[in-house]
Amino acid sequence: MDSVNLEVLKASVRWIGRGHRVLLVTVVKTWGSSPRPEGAMLAICDDGSVVGSVSGGCIEDDLIDRVRRLGIERTRPEALKYGISADEAHRFGLPCGGTIELVLEPLTRASGIDELCRRVEAGQLVTRALDMASGAARLLPAHATDGLEFDGRRLLTVHGPRYRLLVIGAGQLSRYLCTIAVGLDYQVTVCDPREGYTDEWHVPGTTLVRTMPDDTVLEMKLDERCAVIALTHDPKLDDLALMEALKTPAFYVGALGSRRNNAARRERLETYFDLNEMELARLHGPIGVYIGSRTPPEIAVSILAELTAVKNGVALPGEFRVEGAKAALDIAADRQTSCAVALRH
Repeated sequence: MDSVNLEVLKASVRWIGRGHRVLLVTVVKTWGSSPRPEGAMLAICDDGSVVGSVSGGCIEDDLIDRVRRLGIERTRPEALKYGISADEAHRFGLPCGGTIELVLEPLTRASGIDELCRRVEAGQLVTRALDMASGAARLLPAHATDGLEFDGRRLLTVHGPRYRLLVIGAGQLSRYLCTIAVGLDYQVTVCDPREGYTDEWHVPGTTLVRTMPDDTVLEMKLDERCAVIALTHDPKLDDLALMEALKTPAFYVGALGSRRNNAARRERLETYFDLNEMELARLHGPIGVYIGSRTPPEIAVSILAELTAVKNGVALPGEFRVEGAKAALDIAADRQTSCAVALRH
């Protein structure tokens, strides 16, 4: 579940609390190209207010018009398809003749959305099971690998943080990185045993721990939906986290530092911590996508861009990464210097 969907649920709770009727719209299936993925949500209040998105805008306009004309009179959920014909695809902005199926659910106080919000904000991963015939919904435990399911009779949606991020170091860069990561819907834990840094840590939505990094990695029991980013520049802290994290199924393990520092780090991990070649190959470093970043906010964007690419299974060309791009720039600079020397002679 992304942070946009959480805003949809919060708005629904707010409107219901004020006595409004609310229509919750969920994308349950797509064919061809679609602007929004399965699980995307939209809430429409009976006064025409809207939060969220299920398409590029045209379907939202049609649904809003429908609510304004007809109100929210239904008491049971219904399934609705858009874009079956070429004319509809064009009208509703569905590219390449795409088709989208939605579930429209009228919400009431009995829908349990307030309890769902509470659980999600508490960091729980929850499945909401909606019975299409009765409109009754139940909240069930969920696993990180669970996904949306819809068979016409029952709709299962998964809510809450799917991915966890462990950040080593509570410095200035970490503040920017963690703020963005929370917006990307990571459950963020920051580990730093240094009092001088943790005393000033104030980033909403994050959990701060003061234990040693290697102990933290072990306690978190990292799985394939976890990432670890070491940002302290202190080998006594970063290396402790990396030596344990590289042995886990975490989908991303990276550390900040120059190319020279990264080479030295790999040598330390191999020599002193007995990591093998396969484990070392999993280490991202220098981390980030090369965007010429210099300030802490820019560096945070660079790092999270690479993290997002890895999470989404996108293979970045070597020259897009910091190490590859800087190596290419060095080669270009050497060639330019050689040409200049040759011209002088």
